[in-house]
Amino acid sequence: MPPSKDVVKIAVQMMGAIPQLIELNQAKPLSAVVKEVCDAWNLNNSERYALQYVDGQQAYITESNRGEIKNGSILQLTTAPDHEAVKLYGGIQSNHVNVKTDSLKKLAGLSRDVAFAQEFISRNGLNQLFLIVEEENNTGETLAHALKAFMELMEHDFVSWETLSPTFIKKVVSYVNIASMDPSIRQISLAILENMIPTSRSLFELVKHEVTLDRLIALLQEMIQPLQLKAMALLIALLLNASEPERRDMMDYLGEKNLRQFIHKNIVHASEPIGDEMAHYLYVLQSLTLNLLEHRMRTPMDPYSQEQRELLQSLRHTAFESENESSTGGFNTERRRSLCAKEFRKLGFVNNSNPAMDLHRIPPGLLALDSMVYFSRHFPSAYSRFVLENSSREDKHECPFARSSIQLSFILCEILHVGEPSSETAQAFYPMFFGQEHFFEELFCICIQLLNKTWKEMRATQEDFDKVMQVVREQITRTLTLRPTSLELFKSRVNALNYSEILKLRQTERMHQEEILAAPVLELREHLKPELLKLIQQQRLLHLCEGTLFRKISSRRRQDKLWYCRLSPNHKFLHYGDVDEGIESPPIESLQDKVPVADMKALLVGRECPHTKEKSSGKQNKDLLDLAFSISYDVGEYLNFIAPTRYEFCLWTDALNVLLGREMASERTQTDLDILLSMELKLRLLDLENIPIPDAPPVVPKPPSNLNFCYDFTHIEQ
Repeated sequence: MPPSKDVVKIAVQMMGAIPQLIELNQAKPLSAVVKEVCDAWNLNNSERYALQYVDGQQAYITESNRGEIKNGSILQLTTAPDHEAVKLYGGIQSNHVNVKTDSLKKLAGLSRDVAFAQEFISRNGLNQLFLIVEEENNTGETLAHALKAFMELMEHDFVSWETLSPTFIKKVVSYVNIASMDPSIRQISLAILENMIPTSRSLFELVKHEVTLDRLIALLQEMIQPLQLKAMALLIALLLNASEPERRDMMDYLGEKNLRQFIHKNIVHASEPIGDEMAHYLYVLQSLTLNLLEHRMRTPMDPYSQEQRELLQSLRHTAFESENESSTGGFNTERRRSLCAKEFRKLGFVNNSNPAMDLHRIPPGLLALDSMVYFSRHFPSAYSRFVLENSSREDKHECPFARSSIQLSFILCEILHVGEPSSETAQAFYPMFFGQEHFFEELFCICIQLLNKTWKEMRATQEDFDKVMQVVREQITRTLTLRPTSLELFKSRVNALNYSEILKLRQTERMHQEEILAAPVLELREHLKPELLKLIQQQRLLHLCEGTLFRKISSRRRQDKLWYCRLSPNHKFLHYGDVDEGIESPPIESLQDKVPVADMKALLVGRECPHTKEKSSGKQNKDLLDLAFSISYDVGEYLNFIAPTRYEFCLWTDALNVLLGREMASERTQTDLDILLSMELKLRLLDLENIPIPDAPPVVPKPPSNLNFCYDFTHIEQ
């Protein structure tokens, strides 16, 4: 008789006792199960005991989570959470320093558990922690454990952050502001303040006032990586929760204090590699900084604005300064207007009589004007050379400076995602961004000169304008994928990628993509597909066996919530469990939870996932939806994922589809299949190089009228 689904076989152990192997009936009340375990060890007062996982975070077993117990789980009999809460509540009030410190250390570990946290908070435990933190004589290890326990308890959202007393908050702030304070205490204090900020406007104002930007900059200059990380997390939290005017003021102040240079020197070029979390914060800071340009990008030029008209006229004066001085003195208004229109035409404006009309397009709006003025003022010789060189060419070959600048500004806004909200998971920052104060404008100055160079290399005419812009976009994007560490390096690399190099790259890529369309080759391609798809399936499953580190995305913070998932070598179980920061590839034995592949029902992606529906309040983050997937395996049971990258998303969803007996559906599958098919076809057709392949097989000739030319072995033998 097969075992019931309500029965799981587990081991229960206790210090100093022989472990028990029992069959846990999930239909039986948990108190009855604990009593049976206690009776087997002759323990009285079973209500004082509870079951707890041995591995991972050692969570207590409750009626709400007992369904997660799987066959083969190892549990331990321990003190019940309510009795443990009473014991630790008394321990943290002890006058003996060692007892108090040990109790706080254990409290910090147990506070991650929901059942224990609820019991401890219900006994007024948080108020006792407030007193410990606020006491002047508590420092070092005692204080660090108290702050850690407080933060873990607050993570469960049983108590509102707004109930915290101003005295407690100021005490935590003081730990951040005291330079001589132990780094571990400052790290936890920074994390507490970071979690506090998004919960209410009043707490944001308090933290913003008490922890100055100067203090955060000083913390970022300390060469302690965990401290830098927490300081950066708090800075990003302040910026994200500030209003638009406040954020602009804060960013302006950080610019005055050369924050980018500190980051470039102490973080980007530090001896230690940048972790995923710091990379995300640098990406967010880059995104917020570039988004300060959004207002100018979405504002068309106002022809009645004196300031904007003066900026526009400055472009003409800088380019044709000597001509203006020598020739406009004796001209009347009409003649002067005609000369201005001629000069604006030389500058490359389409509407030379009213150039403001060219800047009505949004995006890039006034950002294009700002970029042109920046180029003319900071690189006057290059600017004059660009304009005068093109104004002396034949009309059909001149490169229009203004028209090119407007389109280039638009392209840079698209490439740098100006005006787009920052992703919750992305880590793609440009190292060179932090090495330059006016990054967008400096990048524009390099790229506009590149555009002129490419225009000449292509021998382009006005009809080729769009083609030139496509090539320039390709030059910029290809160079940015190399992640140059400085603008100088970007400039040298992008200029080395000239038009002839682009043509070579395009030709190479075309050859890779261009599968000869002859019918026999197409037939061979179809014949090879099944074998190569099996190869891709094997690679996907091997990747799952190696496993991936995932992050739990919460509404308040990203850090300290890591879990790992991997497929068993026999492809029968998905093992998963929480891990600590710094563990890259935990052994499969340390992952205490598992899902049988046979129980998997469906794969959900994007908006179908239950954890994305939970986050549906407010703006739905498109990047998060693109990385979300879930597995349903029991009635109402889901294993939810947020992939670290789109690449990981494709590999995991492909492999899970293979395990479910479905086709791999990600875009990465098609890309990999195309690459493998291209390589295999080239190898198969290597001997046929330069030999034309006919569309149809050669015609089979008619059989001969007789077969007398055949050698008759039978006749000879006779």
